[in-house]
Formats: sequence, C-alpha cells, structure tokens
Amino acid sequence: MFWRLVLQALRLRLNRVMIIFAALTVGASIVTAMSAVYFDINTKMSQELRTFGANFYIGANNSGLIEESQVQRILQQAPKNLVQAASPYLYGIARSELEKIVIMGVWFEDLQKLAPYWQITGASIGVNFDDRNAMIGKTLAERLHLKVGDNITLSKNAVEKHSFKIKGIVESGDVTDNMLIVNLEFAQNWLEKDGLASNALFVVKNDQGQVEQFAHQLQRDFPDLDIRPIRKVSASEGQILDKIKGLMGLISVVILVLATLCVNTTLIAIVGERAKEFALQKALGAKRRDIILQIGTETLIIACMAIIMGLLIGYVLAQILGLTVFKASIDMRLPVIPITVILSLIVAFIAVIIPTKHALNVEMAKVLKGE
Repeated sequence: MFWRLVLQALRLRLNRVMIIFAALTVGASIVTAMSAVYFDINTKMSQELRTFGANFYIGANNSGLIEESQVQRILQQAPKNLVQAASPYLYGIARSELEKIVIMGVWFEDLQKLAPYWQITGASIGVNFDDRNAMIGKTLAERLHLKVGDNITLSKNAVEKHSFKIKGIVESGDVTDNMLIVNLEFAQNWLEKDGLASNALFVVKNDQGQVEQFAHQLQRDFPDLDIRPIRKVSASEGQILDKIKGLMGLISVVILVLATLCVNTTLIAIVGERAKEFALQKALGAKRRDIILQIGTETLIIACMAIIMGLLIGYVLAQILGLTVFKASIDMRLPVIPITVILSLIVAFIAVIIPTKHALNVEMAKVLKGE
C-alpha cells in the first residue's frame, strides 16, 4: 500500500514532478561540471601556464657564478615531482670563423619545458652530452649566413678548434636569438669554467603555492645563492587558479540555492493539492512518521533520478568547458560523484522540510468537513 501511494502520487502530478526533477537535474549538472573542472583544473591550468616557461631562478648573490654541484644538490633535496624541469645556464664569449659570438651552455634534455615558446626550425637536441650538434639563434644565423645542417667552427687559438652541426634555428624573441646554444659541459671546458654556471632556471609545480615554500626553504639552506620565484609566471598561476575556482564555487552555490527554492515552492504547491489525501490518511490512523516517510520517499526517488541525469549532463558540460578553455578534455576525478550526490540530496532535504511541516499540520476536521 505504501509504494502504491508513492507511485500514484508521482504519476498523478507528473507536471509538478517534472519541475522538481528539472530543478534538481540542473543543480546536479552544474555541480558535476564545476567540480569536475575544479579538481582537474590544476593539471590543465599548469599545462597552460607552462607555456610561459621557467618560473624559478637561482643565481649568485654577488653577481658571480654558481656551482653546478649546488644545482644538483637542490634537485636531489626537492620533493618528488616538484621540479618538473631544470637547467644551469653558462654564458660566455667565443670566436667563430667570422666574428666573436655569445655561447650559452645548457642541459638540452629539459630545454623544451624551460622555453616552450621557442619556435625551432629544424630539430631540438634531446641529450645533455651532445657536443657535435648545436642550436643557433635566428638573428645570429642570419648574420653568419647559416642554415640547418651547416657547420659552425669555434676557435680558441690557432690549434684548438671545435665544429658543430646546426641542428635547429631558434626564434625566441629575446637575446637568445643572438646566441649559439651548446651543451653545458662543452661550454664549461671551452670557457675554462669547469663545474660553474651563470645561473639556473627551474620549472616548479605551483598549483598550490609550492613555489614560495620551495624558495623559502632553499634560501635557508643556501644563503649564498640568490633564489627567487619568477613572479610574473608563478604568481599568475596561483592567482588565476584561485579566481577561477572561486568563480566556479560561486556559480555552484547560486544554482543550488535557486534549485532549492524551486523545489521547495513546487512541493508546497503539491502538498496543498494533497491536503485531503493527508487528512484522510490521518483519519485512517496514519502516524506522523508515515507521512514524513511517504513525502521523503517521493522526493528521494525524484532526486535519485535527477542525480543520475545530472551526472551525465554535467560530464558533457565539463568536456565543453575543458575544450573551450583548455583545449583538452576534463578527466572525471573520484571526488566528483560523491560531492554531486551529497549536495543534491542536501538540496532535496532542505527543500522538503517546509512542505512536510505543512502536510503534518493539516487539520482533519477542516479539510474533511462535508466529505
């Protein structure tokens, strides 16, 4: 009899039931989409901001040189997966066959992550120890009339010479366009600065403000070094993430409040229409908990159906947001489903409180008078 009453109530007032279903579905959809983006945004935003390049600088306090071994120690002490790319840089003057040029010694393996904005004609160099190939800035290549595949020879004196094959031409939009880029070990030997570097640049994960914490720790451990975040990049990452997350949270709260009001108003109207039904049930011996259970079950059935539909629609919305903003799909993280279920049930619970009180306060004598 209980289930018959519940199903009959849903069937006979289908229009109002669909309004409740639609309101809860919209709420569940927005929560699903926003929470899916929220939990996946750190990865996506970090990937986007990595196109800015390095976000962490290490140099000497006295404007001199740093030791490569210090950089190695910093990398060894760093928490796992915190430093995503790193390289010391050594600059110096060398003589080519035509003129003096600036060479820049680097670790090639992480160079694409440290300078992802470089436009390279040809190919990049993938191993640190490659002393047969080099990359050259576009402006310098034009001045020396070099192209990919040509050779450039450096000479220290009449006897000591070294030739590189140009593997890639770099257009960076900065001073790198005027440099010859070689592996760090060669630059140290050629410039007679073994084990030294001018500075070092890192790409440090910063989705939760780790850059500042890492900098403070290193400043205590290496007081002789100038260690600081490159704030234009690292600050942007944290600020943008905080603003976007705050906006998504605000949107979710507003939608949930509106959904609660819509469900509450519709349920009050339904209870008003069913006043005689509840009065008759009381007259036949129904207890308060029986009416509460009946209304709660009806609302729960609608909410469960809305949650299922909301999860599906929300996932599609999350993909649209991901492709529009980040040009990448959004992964559905584990917390998304329980958050959607819990918040949707809370909305339904809050919305059903006042209508249930109205149903319990129905006066049998007034409602059934004359029946």
